[in-house]
Amino acid sequence: MDSPYSLPNSESLDIATFSRLLDDTTNSYKFLFFLSLLDILSSRFFKTTSPIRLKDLAIEMLVNAWYPHSVFRLSFGLQDMVAEKLDSLALHFDESLLKITEGNKTIVREAIQIKNIDDRLIRYVPFRLIRPFFKELRGLKDQQVNNEVKNAAERFFEARKPLYKFNQDATAILIHPEWASYIQINHRIIRGWVSWGWLQYMQKKNPNTPAIASKLFPPRERESLQGQTSYWRTVIENCEDLRCIYSNQILELDDISLDHYLPWSFVAHDQLWNLIPVPKSVNSSKSDNIPDNIYFERFIKTQHTGLIIFHNHSSQKKWTNYIESYLVDLGFSNKEELLNFESLRKQYEIKFKPLIALAVSQGFEPNWRYSP
Repeated sequence: MDSPYSLPNSESLDIATFSRLLDDTTNSYKFLFFLSLLDILSSRFFKTTSPIRLKDLAIEMLVNAWYPHSVFRLSFGLQDMVAEKLDSLALHFDESLLKITEGNKTIVREAIQIKNIDDRLIRYVPFRLIRPFFKELRGLKDQQVNNEVKNAAERFFEARKPLYKFNQDATAILIHPEWASYIQINHRIIRGWVSWGWLQYMQKKNPNTPAIASKLFPPRERESLQGQTSYWRTVIENCEDLRCIYSNQILELDDISLDHYLPWSFVAHDQLWNLIPVPKSVNSSKSDNIPDNIYFERFIKTQHTGLIIFHNHSSQKKWTNYIESYLVDLGFSNKEELLNFESLRKQYEIKFKPLIALAVSQGFEPNWRYSP
C-alpha cells in the first residue's frame, strides 16, 4: 500500500513486513480491525498485561464503522458484512447523535455492547492480518489458515515478533510488548498511515461521493456556526422582508437557525453557500431530507439577496472572507459574478443537480415539502 506516511525504523522489529499488513485489501475488515486495535491499545495506555478480547475488537470495529455507514451512508463494498451487521442491530439514536463527535462515541459503543455480536466479523481477519509475518504459510487451504497462523504466532512470538499472538482458545490476542512500545511512541504516524489506507479504500468504493475524508471519522467537536450566523443576521437586519424559503414566514432574528439545504450528513461541511436561515421549527421539520425542486429557485434568490446585502453593508475585507467558499466551491472566476443573479443560478444548477441526484441514490429522502 503506497502511502505518504513513512513508518519509523526499528532495530528489533520487522517494519518492512508491518508496512505490508494492509496490502491487497479487498474489504473493510483489516482497516477497521487495525483502527480498533489502535483505539483499544490507546485506551489501555499501551499496556500489554492483559489480552484483548476479539469480541471487544468486533464491537470497536462496528463503532468505527457506524459513523461513515449510518451518518453518511457510505458503501463498504457489495460483499462486505460490516454494514449488514450494523443494519441488523437496529440501532436508534436521537437525531442529535447524527452529528456525533469523537468524544461521545461512547454512546454508540454502549448501544452496540448490549447487542448480540456474533464472531463473523473477526472469524478470519485477526489471522489474515498477521499472516505476512510467516512466509512459509503461503499456499495453505483457506480452512487451514487460522490454526496455522495461531500456531506460528505462538511458536515465533519471540524470534520473529509478530504484532500479536492468540490465547489458547483464540478468543483474544496478546500484543507483543515491543510492538506496543513502538506504536505508543509513533502512534500519530501509525494511525495516520492506517487512516490513509482506509481513505483510499473508501474512495474506491464511493467514487462519486464528495468529501470522503470528512466522513470517515467523527470530528473532535463540531465547528461553530457563529460566523455563518453573523452573516445571515447582518442580511436579515438590513432586509425589510426576508422570508423562509420553505414556510414563507418572515424571518425574525430571535427565531432563526441555519438549514443545510443539502443535508449536513451528505456534504459534511458548513459552507455558507449551502446554508439558509429558517425558523427553528422549520429546520426541525426538514431534518435530513432533500427539499422539493419547488424551493430551489427560492433558495438561489435568497442566497443572491444575502450576497447583495452583505456586500453593501460590510467592509471589503469581510465580504472577501465570507465569499471565498462561493468562489472556490461553486466555480466562479471573479467576485462580481456572485452579484449577478443569472450567473449565480447557473453555477448553482451546475453544482447542485448532480449532488442532489447522488444524495438520492445514497438513500436520502427527496421531494420534501414543508407542512405546518
